[in-house]
Amino acid sequence: MSFFIENWTLVAVALASAGMLMWPAVAGGSGGGAISTNDAVSLINREKAVVVDICGADEFKAGHVSGAKNVPLDELEAKLAGMVKNKATPVILVCASGMRSKRAVAIAKKLGYENTHSLAGGLGAWRAASLPVEKA
Repeated sequence: MSFFIENWTLVAVALASAGMLMWPAVAGGSGGGAISTNDAVSLINREKAVVVDICGADEFKAGHVSGAKNVPLDELEAKLAGMVKNKATPVILVCASGMRSKRAVAIAKKLGYENTHSLAGGLGAWRAASLPVEKA
């Protein structure tokens, strides 16, 4: 016990390090279903993933992932089944920054779409990777 008392700073640093290492698992699993732009492109090309942009119509018109379909987040629960009929099809949800799409993943999984992912960093990361963007 005296070791812990005499070396309380080392113990504190060790506990803080352990906490930081465990934070991603505690804060939402492996990124909350988020995938990188490279993984997204791979899913699109190899598994014919459907890209669904959950931004509002104005944001979608300003720029979106090439080939993406637009379903605003507040309409996702009602419209996703009509847009992606096969629930085994990979679905990539995109928003401007990746924050709203994390919430959308939970909605899609509740509807039975288990192969659903959020694009980490959203459209900003897509653009930063110099990937194609369309304007409506």
